[in-house]
Amino acid sequence: MSKLSHIARRSFLVGSAAIAGGVIFGTYLVRRTPANPLLGERADGQAVFNPWVKIDARGITLIAPHTDLGQGVRSVQAALIAEELDLEWGQFAVEPGPPSAAYYNTALAAEQVPFMSTDTSNSAQAMRSAMGAMFKVLGLQLTGGSSTVPDSFTKLRLAGAVARETLKVAASRQSGVPVDQLKTEKGAVVLPGGRRLAYTELASVASVVEPVQNVALRDPSQWRLIGKPMQRLDIVPKSTGTLTFGIDLRLEGMLHATVKVNPRQGGRINSFDAKTAAGMRGVKKIVPVTNGVAVIADNTWRAFQAANAISFDWGPAPYPAEQADHWRAVAESFVAERLDKEWRNDGDVEQVLDGTAVTAEYRAPYLAHAPMEPLSALAKVAPERVDIWVSTQVPRFAQEKVAKITGVAVDKVHLHNQYSGGSFGHRLENEHITLAAEVAKQMPGVPIQLTFSREEDFAHDFPRQITMSRARGSAKNGKVEALALDIASVSSSASQMKRLGQPMPGPDGQIPAGAWNLPYALPHFRMRAYRVPELAPTSSWRSVGASSAGFFADGFLDELIHAAGADPLLERLRLTQNAVARKVLETVAEMSDWKGSKPGEGRGRGVALVESFGVPCAQVVEVEQTSDGVRINKVWVALDVGRIVDPVNFDNQVKGAVVWGLGHAMNCEITYADGMAQQTNYHAYQGMRLYQCPEIAVRGLEHGPQVRGAGEPPVPPAAPALANAIFAATGLRLREMPFNKHIRFV
Repeated sequence: MSKLSHIARRSFLVGSAAIAGGVIFGTYLVRRTPANPLLGERADGQAVFNPWVKIDARGITLIAPHTDLGQGVRSVQAALIAEELDLEWGQFAVEPGPPSAAYYNTALAAEQVPFMSTDTSNSAQAMRSAMGAMFKVLGLQLTGGSSTVPDSFTKLRLAGAVARETLKVAASRQSGVPVDQLKTEKGAVVLPGGRRLAYTELASVASVVEPVQNVALRDPSQWRLIGKPMQRLDIVPKSTGTLTFGIDLRLEGMLHATVKVNPRQGGRINSFDAKTAAGMRGVKKIVPVTNGVAVIADNTWRAFQAANAISFDWGPAPYPAEQADHWRAVAESFVAERLDKEWRNDGDVEQVLDGTAVTAEYRAPYLAHAPMEPLSALAKVAPERVDIWVSTQVPRFAQEKVAKITGVAVDKVHLHNQYSGGSFGHRLENEHITLAAEVAKQMPGVPIQLTFSREEDFAHDFPRQITMSRARGSAKNGKVEALALDIASVSSSASQMKRLGQPMPGPDGQIPAGAWNLPYALPHFRMRAYRVPELAPTSSWRSVGASSAGFFADGFLDELIHAAGADPLLERLRLTQNAVARKVLETVAEMSDWKGSKPGEGRGRGVALVESFGVPCAQVVEVEQTSDGVRINKVWVALDVGRIVDPVNFDNQVKGAVVWGLGHAMNCEITYADGMAQQTNYHAYQGMRLYQCPEIAVRGLEHGPQVRGAGEPPVPPAAPALANAIFAATGLRLREMPFNKHIRFV
């Protein structure tokens, strides 16, 4: 049993449960540096400075352990190391590295505590510190929560600086020149006379030098890469179709497999008839897997065809079979016994709202992740070693699950993390990995690539949580006065942790995310979260709880501003006391010329401000009502992430998040009938079409005191800004996603 499972089973408290009464780890455990995973495979003459940098005579390799899911983080991580190591773009190779506790996520821990991001009190800082200690002790390697840049920003620059200073020591030993007379440049140590010693030439000497730990990071004025436009390492291969994604891998002697698993998530298989499938061309074997069967064939298409020829008798779903019953369960959860936590209670909401409240009910549906690359994993199982090639956001958890299935020791499971064609949270799950291990175990020594069909991918997705809010509020003398917001939701965190075999013993901080931490100074504000009993299994979806709670909170605030007769943006500015959030709003007002221009006849503008993952993000959306429907003309976005590493990638990330947020708000939902998801492919789950995509203007700010991520924060404001714009243009107030239930988009 590994340390990760052993400790986690006792004390894994992710979410706002965060350390009730304090989690205390021994000083030794907290201070102990995790073992460097690169040392075990180090070759003679290879210098390994830390878990992120290795150099030999053949080249320089940088380790980027956060999974690249299309968001460009392999390049960003490499740039942070290269900045301090004085490497030029193209002077190094980049690998994801093996699963290791050394790559524990420091930034994600801070986001799991129930304190506002602006709260720097002793108690808030102490809990963040304790949560960070827990993540370190458990070695929680995870990509998600817009945490890659915050997690990497300092530690990877330090890794580069350690390697740089150690190489200077090696150069000093080889040349006899004192270290203080040496400098580094373009992958070489430069001697006073101009002679250059390439890092690769110094690797053998550096391999026996104790890494220099007392290093200084360079002042931002000296940065060559950070903050400058750079070409991502994957742009050329992606543009030319030469990048190898996980689904593209091929090994000698490889077979292909697919699965059919009960489409009622978690339901059993009663029986199946595979007589026809077994005789089809290319079929090698049909084997049982958990709650279904797998077809192994000589190519993927033949495996798909044979799987479709099998008839099944599936067991019932372990949740309500019909969508109406899911909504009924949510609606019935606004009761005291389902209260998860009261997150805010400022002022005296009940007295102010007594008999004078504006009321509304909002809804957000289940949503699929639906990445372009379907789930796949390539596994080879031998008695003493397992290899698995896959893209996963949780490599250590995946490694442990494979070890348990195959009976091979964890350290003998070699997980090779791959480039992914999208995730949006989908690859935080492990079902494709565990199924691949089950299949490969039944054909020892044969590499088998398991690929989900698109329909199977949809059927076995763990969607975004289903959520509802009930809100009351009031305005007085032209100002918003009070807001009471109740949100009822299933807990995606609890559902996800259950599949990892871990408890979720406290309030789920994702239910109120984006709502309880409103960056507004409302005189009277109460926010309560209610936990709906588990329905269909759910998981983290891009921006998680804020994707729905942000819509509820900002959408209803817009209703109150309208009731007050105030200007939507100016009233938000009046209410915004936080300096960073206020600057974001001022910036988007200036970008859209909110005060100086009018949208025109048949047009409307809506504004929204939501904070998620510590990032305040404001958006203004302009729409036009045409004879055929509503068209989105333009979106202006401003957000503050503290520091922008690559402005080009930042711009792309933000624009992609806006398209993601708008498209899902417009057109998408997952519904259940007879226990099965009704949407089985993109024809029924369209997102935003190319012709619907508006012009998007982005401005990133760097006033915040901490470095933050940009991948998820632009999603939550998109839906309320669009809904508010539609109201301004048409007078129709949208309180339920997807909006195409009530309006046509062109």
